Amino acid sequence: MNRHLSLRSGNPVLNKNSFNTASSTSETMTIEGTVNKTAISLILLVGTGYYTFNDINSTLIITCGIGGFIFALITIFKKKWAPITVPIYAILEGGLLGGISYKYNSIYDGIVTNAIFITVGILLSLLMAYKSGYIKPTENFKLGVVAATGGIAIVYLISFVMNLFGSSMGIMDPNNASLMSIGFSFVVVAIASLNLVLDFDFIEEAAEKNAPKYMEWYGAFGLLVTLIWLYLEILRLLSKLNSRR
Repeated sequence: MNRHLSLRSGNPVLNKNSFNTASSTSETMTIEGTVNKTAISLILLVGTGYYTFNDINSTLIITCGIGGFIFALITIFKKKWAPITVPIYAILEGGLLGGISYKYNSIYDGIVTNAIFITVGILLSLLMAYKSGYIKPTENFKLGVVAATGGIAIVYLISFVMNLFGSSMGIMDPNNASLMSIGFSFVVVAIASLNLVLDFDFIEEAAEKNAPKYMEWYGAFGLLVTLIWLYLEILRLLSKLNSRR
């Protein structure tokens, strides 16, 4: 009996159609291959981030942000191009995260190191919990995470629209140290973390279904998106906690 109940993930780039492609070659997706591609992507991201973690360059941040978004869209709609677009996406996102991280670290020294360790810790602990069977992505679990992720996305959209009109949403402010704001960030970090479990399950099932080899890069892309989201939200949460001191 297949323990994977459906190809569902809260990650917007990993949906039920992502791996709905039969492979006509002997080259098929493997979990080991996806892990290797994820490691390569993270090395590129961290390397670029380290290079840009030295000054607040608004032009660079905006350019990397827009470029990363464009290559993310290309990857989603042209999955066969993933072996090329995903490394480029990782490099651009690294540039973006380097600038954002520098900004946070200039206010609270050491916050970036803490955020990185927490992100890696969550990733490894959830991976072990998933592989050992302590966390089982049942259908209800998946539905709950997907619904919660959708609700958070709506909050992000409302905040973005408000910013366009010169207003802001208090709970999204990294300097807002209210209990409600901090509580919201804890919830977002928790939901982002649970999305990793769905991503693990999604990739494992895709490998079992012999998805095409290039989907290893696409699977790595999906994990990268979730990890970037998680890291940014941990930075925001730590900033709120530090502002209470």
